[in-house]
Amino acid sequence: MANIGYIQVVRHCNHLCGFCSNPTSPYTHDFESMKVLVDDLVARGYFGAILTGGEPTLHPELPRICRYARDAGLHVRMITNGHNLGNDGFAQDMADAGLQIVHVSVYSTRPAVEEQLRGIAGSIERAERGIAAAHAAGIEVNINCVINALNADHLDEGIAYWIERHPYIRHFVWNNLDPSMGRAEVNQDQYTPRLAAFELSLRRALAMLERSGRTFRVEKVPLCFMTEHAWASTETRKIVKLEERVVHFLDEKQTVRQTDWGHLYADVCDVCTLRPICGGLFNRGDGYDPAELYPVFVPLEAVVERILHDPGDPTSAFASLGEWRVAFDAHNAVRPEPSAPVEAPAVRVGRVNEYGMRLYRSKRESEGRRAADRGVKMERENEELPPSGGARQPA
Repeated sequence: MANIGYIQVVRHCNHLCGFCSNPTSPYTHDFESMKVLVDDLVARGYFGAILTGGEPTLHPELPRICRYARDAGLHVRMITNGHNLGNDGFAQDMADAGLQIVHVSVYSTRPAVEEQLRGIAGSIERAERGIAAAHAAGIEVNINCVINALNADHLDEGIAYWIERHPYIRHFVWNNLDPSMGRAEVNQDQYTPRLAAFELSLRRALAMLERSGRTFRVEKVPLCFMTEHAWASTETRKIVKLEERVVHFLDEKQTVRQTDWGHLYADVCDVCTLRPICGGLFNRGDGYDPAELYPVFVPLEAVVERILHDPGDPTSAFASLGEWRVAFDAHNAVRPEPSAPVEAPAVRVGRVNEYGMRLYRSKRESEGRRAADRGVKMERENEELPPSGGARQPA
């Protein structure tokens, strides 16, 4: 199975996205504490690791931990805003360390919209410079995009932009906004989209990519809003392939293992033919309206077959639809439903010390000023943190 784990390398960032779901925390990593998490993914038999953040390129030992993960046999990817990727020699250093894929996050190719979302001017130019440098270094480049209220009507514009300017980019990922964490939780009125607001532009974007022979994935979008491309849903693929995901959060959540991909369903979902393989509505934080959901009536088997026999994803353990059905029914017979992400056995993720607390307080102060200038609310501060200047060391 293509189980891939996430390791948050840092939790600070050089941008200030108003919907950031993983903002600055006082937890920090050094190389030794990151090694523990790589070893954990290897022990689980995982296929790969995704180095993320915050902004992972801000960690001085990023190439070193990338090399350690590659030497341990993991497929290594990174999610970045691309701001530092074009710095002299950086992309080549990451390529030499074994980085195989970089996901560069760009939310809109309209400069004014991207600046409003990022809280920084010139981010598209910096990202493009990093994309070109990564490509020149031999790293595969993917584009990530968080669907939100400001870009919901022009997702397809971005696809046309990337195909024209960077035709070597062959894979795209959309992630619908999670309205339940960080700044996204307190700025829902500005950034959380209605599902109907992006349905048409997402459909146009996916159709454009399919015609061009490119690949794509979509996360946190119910299948009634992407029925023609249901096989590209991240949740649906994991439900069908019986996969899981581990995230090593660099905050108080620590390690979370997700094995159940179902979220919220409306009564009308009961008659939908795709209900057994649909992740439903990701409505943590009550940011979306379940009344937008509607049933569809297309053959479930056709979607499953497309996933099991995807030539670009040879990770399925099932040779036939019948074999899959037996395993799928057995899995669902014992799977608790509904369930939240399940806490994994304790693995210490980072530490809180004097340095981490100083960095955290400094970042919150500077980000607070920038957020106020933009009319963006800061995320709620964790009440369990020690007072300013204090520190604690997790056991």
